[in-house]
Amino acid sequence: MTESEIVQIFRQHAALLEGHFVLSSGLHSDRYIQCALVLQYPRIAERLGSELAAKFGELSIQAVAAPALGGVIVAHEVARALGTRALFTERQDGVMKLRRGFSFEKAEPVLVVEDVITTGLSTRETIGCVEQAGAKVVGAGALVDRSGGQADVGLPKAALLTLRVENYSPADCPMCRAGAPVIKPGSRMRR
Repeated sequence: MTESEIVQIFRQHAALLEGHFVLSSGLHSDRYIQCALVLQYPRIAERLGSELAAKFGELSIQAVAAPALGGVIVAHEVARALGTRALFTERQDGVMKLRRGFSFEKAEPVLVVEDVITTGLSTRETIGCVEQAGAKVVGAGALVDRSGGQADVGLPKAALLTLRVENYSPADCPMCRAGAPVIKPGSRMRR
């Protein structure tokens, strides 16, 4: 799939939104990528997962991990394509943790994926959880990298779609200064 085909899929499902948004990182933006609107369709989710898995085909991967909530379906579909298992991390008292009895073998090669990378924080936190559990993270991926490829996750990373979307601190947000109403669609909101 080309990036233009992926953009078309997101547009067809109203998953590229315009407005005034508070991202899960706490930054503000005039665009929001709502992957859930695309991933609600299993055949599309499977296709995107296969495409993302193909970017890591040369690596020996035994498990795929993702931050909840947005990365859970992505991990499942990438793991399906790779013939591995899918796990997820989640926040407990504001800290990303591996829960629900999930575990890894010592030095097990793991791919960390998610739906959208903005700053890379959730990916880095998930990498930390996986490594703390004794596994070895061999790469990171996302359906969309909205940092224009600039987010540093500390490992080689790949995305199906790379966009450069401007983000603003709340103090520097031109939409806030203009009095535009703000929407908070993300799963991890800072207070």
